Order: sequence, then structure tokens, then C-alpha cells
Amino acid sequence: MTARDRFGDVTDPATWGPTIDEAVNVVSRGGLVVLPTDTVYGIGADAFTPPAVAALLAAKGRGRQAPPPVLVPDVRTLDGLATDVPDVVRALVDAFWPGGLTVILRSQPSLAWDLGETHGTVALRMPDHPAALAVLRRTGPLAVSSANLTGRPAALTAQEAAADLGGGVQLYLDGGRVPGGVASTIVDATGAGLRLVRAGAVGIAELRAVVHVTAPDDDRPAEVPGTGRPDVPEPGRDDPPGAAG
Repeated sequence: MTARDRFGDVTDPATWGPTIDEAVNVVSRGGLVVLPTDTVYGIGADAFTPPAVAALLAAKGRGRQAPPPVLVPDVRTLDGLATDVPDVVRALVDAFWPGGLTVILRSQPSLAWDLGETHGTVALRMPDHPAALAVLRRTGPLAVSSANLTGRPAALTAQEAAADLGGGVQLYLDGGRVPGGVASTIVDATGAGLRLVRAGAVGIAELRAVVHVTAPDDDRPAEVPGTGRPDVPEPGRDDPPGAAG
């Protein structure tokens, strides 16, 4: 397969059908797909195929201590993947899903998956991008991390992702430059209250207009980090390494 064969155009819903079909086939075979989201490009794998998730982490140069978040196609998926979802989280997802908000919750203990060292948590997001949602509606939940090598800037185009990840990815969905360019905001809901883990696409003031969220330093507004360290934080960690999807 040539590099060109690994790219598929998903800029037009009227013509992207065969490319979406191929993405679904790649995921079903345990392969890796790069796809556009509303924030940055992500590298995705079937969340319920442990070897595929392991391949995703290997492609990024990451270990099990930094598990990927999971993208979902619908708000209704929340209760299938997470347990004890508080009303304040439901209020947040009603306000910001689909969109640039990732929520860390306790995962359903019965799920047959292995995302890494999650300590019983899962980071969930519903992206606001038509191509990503077209794939997710057919594959179900995908483990998705930013499409770059660990320590590199997050990819904003499929070509940037390919420059980092190369042939380790079976298919790159090219949706043009992503509209957001800023990683998702991460809120941890596994403690007594909601806690901002990483500032991002949804501002702290926007969050607090819906529910109370504790920022790392409430005496100083949380700032959006740069894209120089694009890893997704391990769920529950106090010090996220940087920007991601």
C-alpha cells in the first residue's frame, strides 16, 4: 500500500461513503485510523480490542500508564460506559456535547476492555465533527488519542499526523484542517466535586455558567496550555502533561 492509498477524503458527506466504509473495516480488523475531530486530529482504535489499543499506544510512543480517552457517538452511550454518573455531569454534557469537553468518570466494571492503567476510570467525549461521528456511529466507542508522537505538537491536518505516525496507521481520513485547533477541556468527575484537569476548548467561565467546577488555582483563571506537549493525561492525575484531543 502506498502512502496515497492510506489517505481518504472525508470533506464531503455526499462522496465520503466508501472511505467511511474502509475506516469501519480497518477498525473491525483491529487496525488504526486517523480521523479529524472538532479539536485536533486523533488516532483511533476499537476500544474493546486490547491489541488494537496497545498498537495505538505503541504508535504514539506511550505506555499503559497513559491510557487514551474514548470517543462516543451519542450522549446515550454515557451510561453504557460509565457508572454513577452525577447530575452535574449530565448537565455538562447536555450543554457541551458534542463538543470540546472530556469528562473523567468511573467506568462500568463489567466492560471487557483494556485501555491501560485507568484505575477504574474512563475519559469520555462526543466530538462535534461530522466525519468522526459518521465513523463512530458504525464502529461504536473508539479509543482515540491525539494523532502525534508523544512530545510533539498535536496534528491539525492529516498530513501532519502522517508525518509523525507514518505506516503504523492503516488509514488516514483527510477532512482538511480541523476547525478547533485547541485540545478539549478535561473535567474529572470521580471525586467529591468536579475538578478542572486541563483547560482547553471550553472555558472555565463557560463550565461555571452550568455547574460549579474547581480550577487548579481558583485565585487565578486557568489558561489554555500551548501545544508543545500534546499527551492526554492519565485519568485522575493532578498534573496533565499537555494538550490533546
